Amino acid sequence: MKTLAKLPVTIVTGFLGSGKTTLLRHMLDNAQGRRIAVIVNEFGELGIDGEILKQCSIGCTEEEANGRVYELANGCLCCTVQEEFFPVMRELVARRGDLDHILIETSGLALPKPLVQAFQWPEIRSACTVDAVITVVDSPAVAAGTFAAFPDQVDAQRKLDPNLDHESPLHELFADQLASADLVILNKTDLINPTDLARVRLEVAEELPPAVKIIEASSGRLPLDVLIGLGVGSEEHIDSRHSHHDHHHDGDDEHDDHDHDAFDSISIELPQADESLLLDALTQLVVQHGILRVKGFAAIPNKPMRLLIQGVGTRFDKHFDRQWGVEETRVTRLVLIGQELDATVLEAQLRAALSV
Repeated sequence: MKTLAKLPVTIVTGFLGSGKTTLLRHMLDNAQGRRIAVIVNEFGELGIDGEILKQCSIGCTEEEANGRVYELANGCLCCTVQEEFFPVMRELVARRGDLDHILIETSGLALPKPLVQAFQWPEIRSACTVDAVITVVDSPAVAAGTFAAFPDQVDAQRKLDPNLDHESPLHELFADQLASADLVILNKTDLINPTDLARVRLEVAEELPPAVKIIEASSGRLPLDVLIGLGVGSEEHIDSRHSHHDHHHDGDDEHDDHDHDAFDSISIELPQADESLLLDALTQLVVQHGILRVKGFAAIPNKPMRLLIQGVGTRFDKHFDRQWGVEETRVTRLVLIGQELDATVLEAQLRAALSV
């Protein structure tokens, strides 16, 4: 009987808003026939990131695409590996003859080292290998000394996470994401001048072993061959990579109780809405209620296509992603993620602003 080769896995990490989902979308859009499974880990149980990834043109039917997207909903991936990650990986291992690659997107606060160490478990190690850990860096944010596009929001997440040292600056979390990296992408280079970019490259390089390559990108647009097929086998050497938070995952029983109950994920459904009015209303909600993320789809009057919306802080990205189905109800569905959110108040405010 033929022995199957180990299934390569690429782990993509980086702060909130650094461009991880955009990078994954680009990778799937350029899969070139590769059969790729995706594990998406994000705050919120409704899996909007998964919905976004399912729209990528990867040459398969919607039913097949749904079968390739695995959404982990309960906080940092490194903190749920024993509860959700293992069953998902076991399912993928059983199907590895039908797959060429696995992509894992961690949440913005996930420390990649414990996740890579999970690939040392015998049942996974015999079937999979970590092809590489890719850390996506928000270049303008590093140049500004904030390390994240919205440092206040990332810092709020950090302070609510009992797994992290609350006295540590964001720089330590940033350094820990780099500590596990096999490839670093300096993203958003189109938004930074050459002098600042050179300074960012030098600052990042100081945190890395000499063998780790640094490449530059705008919106994660890089050839797929640069991103996969690196063959690093990260699980073989991850234990020697030092991070500031190693002690939090070394026999710490409190880790098992870690959750993100302090984060609310609110789902709101609305009728068709004017695009400008909707974005203005969402911006007001973000400012007034401290909303961390906005994700979802909008039905715009007289538009045959669905509008995809993603917001980090007050910055919103939007584009029409696909045609509405003939039998599909044209509704606006949004997920708002933040702390101590009141669904009734948020929906009422949105409806008032849209006069619906």
